[in-house]
Amino acid sequence: MSKSTLSARHMAVGLAMLAAAGLALALTPRQRLAEYGPKVDLETMVPAEFGPWRIDTTLVPLTVSPDVQAKLDKIYNQTLTRTYRRDSGERIMLSIAYGSNQGSDDFQVHRPEYCYVAQGFQLKAITEGVLTALGSSIPVRRLEAYKGPRNEPITYWITIGDRATLPGFGRKLAQLGYGLTGKVPDGLLVRVSSIQNDASGAYQLQDRFVADMLAVMEPQSRVKLVGAR
Repeated sequence: MSKSTLSARHMAVGLAMLAAAGLALALTPRQRLAEYGPKVDLETMVPAEFGPWRIDTTLVPLTVSPDVQAKLDKIYNQTLTRTYRRDSGERIMLSIAYGSNQGSDDFQVHRPEYCYVAQGFQLKAITEGVLTALGSSIPVRRLEAYKGPRNEPITYWITIGDRATLPGFGRKLAQLGYGLTGKVPDGLLVRVSSIQNDASGAYQLQDRFVADMLAVMEPQSRVKLVGAR
């Protein structure tokens, strides 16, 4: 092989490497959605009262250990934890965690699969489905956490920017979509649960709660919570 051919090949490889480096740099997310989008305030975003639901301070939702809380404080800018009671007596526990930078893989620390197990619970009946409310189709994961006599059916989902999804492939795909536009998305993890032995009845109640909550929220807040329709 002649020196000129080798030189041409080396030059082609060098140009390809430069092009790849330039493309990687161009695709590196730089702009955070949270910096120019509507400001998130969980306390005001979710009403204290709506429909038949009122805040109930007698039932405290699951709390996390100090080491887990320290990790959450590094990932999330805001968290909201409330219990609501319906006029007819049923209770729903709501937990929302918001992070302005969801371009990494740290979201999983607050997932019920990890959070509840860390508190000594065991899990069963993990399924995925779609929660339909107020024109939105929300991909959700459902599971039951139990510890002694306490059985807690759980429904949760996450949002990446304005897209509702689930951890795993859906989340990665949403991250990639934003990354290709040079943007770093913010995001939420939304969890609703209730202490009931009848899981099917619990999920129906949770779906009703989410629908009632969305019905009274501002449009921008609704998109932040469940994604664009």
